[in-house]
Amino acid sequence: MKYTKCNFTMSVLGIIIYVTDLVADILLSVRYFHNGQYVFGVLTLSFVLCGTLIVQCFSYSWLKDDLKKTGQENEHYFLLLHCFQGGVFTRYWFALRKGYHVVFKHSKRTSNFMEEQTDPHKEAIDITTDLSMLRLFETYLEGCPQLILQLYAFLERGQANLSQYAVIMISCCAISWSTVDYQVALRKSLPDKNLLSGFCPKLTYLFYKLFTLLSWTLSIVLLLFVDVKIALFLLLFLWIIGFLWACIRQTQFCNSLSMEFLYRIVVGVILVFTFFNIKGQDTKCPMSCYYTIRVLGTLGILTVFWTYPLSIFNSDYFIPISAIVVLALLLGIVFLTVYYGVFHPNRIVEAQHDETDGKSPQRDCRMRYFLMD
Repeated sequence: MKYTKCNFTMSVLGIIIYVTDLVADILLSVRYFHNGQYVFGVLTLSFVLCGTLIVQCFSYSWLKDDLKKTGQENEHYFLLLHCFQGGVFTRYWFALRKGYHVVFKHSKRTSNFMEEQTDPHKEAIDITTDLSMLRLFETYLEGCPQLILQLYAFLERGQANLSQYAVIMISCCAISWSTVDYQVALRKSLPDKNLLSGFCPKLTYLFYKLFTLLSWTLSIVLLLFVDVKIALFLLLFLWIIGFLWACIRQTQFCNSLSMEFLYRIVVGVILVFTFFNIKGQDTKCPMSCYYTIRVLGTLGILTVFWTYPLSIFNSDYFIPISAIVVLALLLGIVFLTVYYGVFHPNRIVEAQHDETDGKSPQRDCRMRYFLMD
């Protein structure tokens, strides 16, 4: 498996989006505090800190495991870096340095790879894959709640400032990019999986995730206008179901019980917003049930909102947003069907089962028990 210039470019764009997203969130929170909107300011910062802290925990846990395997003893140094929220930036530095070294320094010396004890391409791919997992966590722990909050703030006032527009757009870009980047890195790191290659499969997968997520996000925002307590109760209920599902499926991603418990908490959050195969097998029925409930839930929220119109909500946005919710949901289901029916990587190889039906073989890497799709 080769680490290519395209992979290196995706890593560069990933760090740019990550930094831009972080800076935009901080600037927006400062603006909220300056304008006296303390609730929005605190929530904006809370989402950033919560997502960052959890990501740092996983980053340090994985790094500690890797150091034990190699016999290195720099654990306390890296612990200090992660305490100061520098774990992800450190990983990006290692990924970019290793990727640049492999792509540009060793591109003409591939014959020497067989003589080395470790494959530089595999090392670069493994480092990039770890980053894609962490970015996926950060996206659904911080990006999705942030998007809901900013859409709610925008619709409540009927207008948005430049900072809000920036955060909304950057959040959408971050969610889209991290989801596709994760799927590409996931399959490239697993030798027993077919690659997600080609422009059409990636674009179809992107639209499937983006449209279903957009529809559900706007539905939650509408429910917040009906009753904040009901919306929070629904999100909590869905998180509990996702967490229990992860426990029932007996995920085995982390080495320690405490980190595995945290992982299942994160899986529950991710399942609130989108579907992922948490065991890499037997997901046709769960996926069908998931999106059936999603369709019914979305239609139920729209029905409640149409039945009980609210004066607080700007009526100029009511019909367009309702139309966007329905259209995005329909498009998301269409792209989901096309992706799994036509463009799914295992569809190309007739000898293999589709991942929604088949069982994946064992893989000797961290991704063995991670989220599949």
